[in-house]
Amino acid sequence: MIDSFAVWPFRRNLSLIKKFKCGVKMVMSIQDYRGGDIAFNIKKISSLDLIGGGQIVVQGDYAYIGHMKPTDGTTILNVADPSKPIIVWQGKLTDNQTHTHKVRVAGNLMITNVEQNNRHVLRAGNRISQIREILKAEGKNTSDHEIARILGVKTDMIPKMIAAQAENFYTDGGFKVWDISNKSSPKELVHVRTYGFGTHRFDMDENYAYISTEMEGYIGNILVIYDLWDPTNPKEISRWWMPGQHLAGGEKPSWAGYSHRLHHALRVGNEMWASVWQAGFRVIDVSDIKNPNTVAEYNYHPMVREPTHTILPVPQLINNARVAVVIDEEHSRQPGNGQAPANLWTFDVTDFTNIQGLGSFHVSEADCPWSREGGVRFGAHQFQDHLENSIVCCTWFAGGLRVLDVANPVQPKEIGYFMPEPRNGYTAPQSNDVEVDHRGVIYLLDRDKGLDILELTS
Repeated sequence: MIDSFAVWPFRRNLSLIKKFKCGVKMVMSIQDYRGGDIAFNIKKISSLDLIGGGQIVVQGDYAYIGHMKPTDGTTILNVADPSKPIIVWQGKLTDNQTHTHKVRVAGNLMITNVEQNNRHVLRAGNRISQIREILKAEGKNTSDHEIARILGVKTDMIPKMIAAQAENFYTDGGFKVWDISNKSSPKELVHVRTYGFGTHRFDMDENYAYISTEMEGYIGNILVIYDLWDPTNPKEISRWWMPGQHLAGGEKPSWAGYSHRLHHALRVGNEMWASVWQAGFRVIDVSDIKNPNTVAEYNYHPMVREPTHTILPVPQLINNARVAVVIDEEHSRQPGNGQAPANLWTFDVTDFTNIQGLGSFHVSEADCPWSREGGVRFGAHQFQDHLENSIVCCTWFAGGLRVLDVANPVQPKEIGYFMPEPRNGYTAPQSNDVEVDHRGVIYLLDRDKGLDILELTS
């Protein structure tokens, strides 16, 4: 077995290695890190400094990147030569209320999400008046500074959070459809407005858009399917939601707040594989596209605290069984609070009425010099939105890229990893999204800054 320490930049510090191996030092401090990328079985082809990215998708010779924060919108790169990525277009936003951090492409159509920036923080403003009344009744300080301390936000956010409670404060949420036949000059065809926060992660093909969005009368994101036959005027043809989400229809949720909601659903044949946050996952039959129907559900929460982010089935049967790969998002865990980092799971989904857990994959905090760096996330987040075989490329926030083989789903095997050196003053990488193109080239996108283009060496 290859000793992973052999490829670390501090490999000559034998006393440090011995401390790791005997367990005396459980987590490497940032002071011990000597700089440079940390890698095993992965070669870096090139890097490109970019404003933080939320999602990357590659089609043909072009990569499309959605950015995390306004006013940066979408970037298109020519990656025909992955050693020399070239920026061919960068779209900008006109205000600071929106971010368009997700992007999908099919043929000459591109869709970008339109979602309220800082949405969760702003919506927390509905608690401000209640907190202020409680403080007042107890004769305590009711200043914005004290309320900000209680909510865990900066003081200057309080007026913005209050303003966000005004009716119709944010009305742009939805998605945009673009004509990208000319990659250097995309043309916006339509801005479809949905409701509330707007659209988060989503899927699309040349016929339909599978949008995860808030809609009036529902609590939390649901699936809304749009026909793209006329891309200048997408038509809603169906909706799917979990029982309890349709408040206007008289349903009552059995959960609190927005904990049960669609994160996104990915189409595989006539199925949609849906991650539904603290409700685990669902499989939706869309053979009749106008009548989506739940055919499987599984929830391993609340025992597992971090929410379900993405699920996909492995294309080939493994030992005559259908296997699904699921990854959670490190969302609320703080280093040192006793909770395990978010991780990856495998499930036997051969029989939708009897789904069984098979295995899991975890990354030790001791494997990363930035795992307990203040203010950053360490655990799992996402894997590529399509699987061609049993190889799964995963992002692990500060843990970088982890490449797994789930051919033995009971014990997924790590066959490579890459943790990029933090860039431009950031204290840790925050690997957010990953894509694998038709050549097997890997694109690792950081939510703060930077794109690394990689390949497996064996």
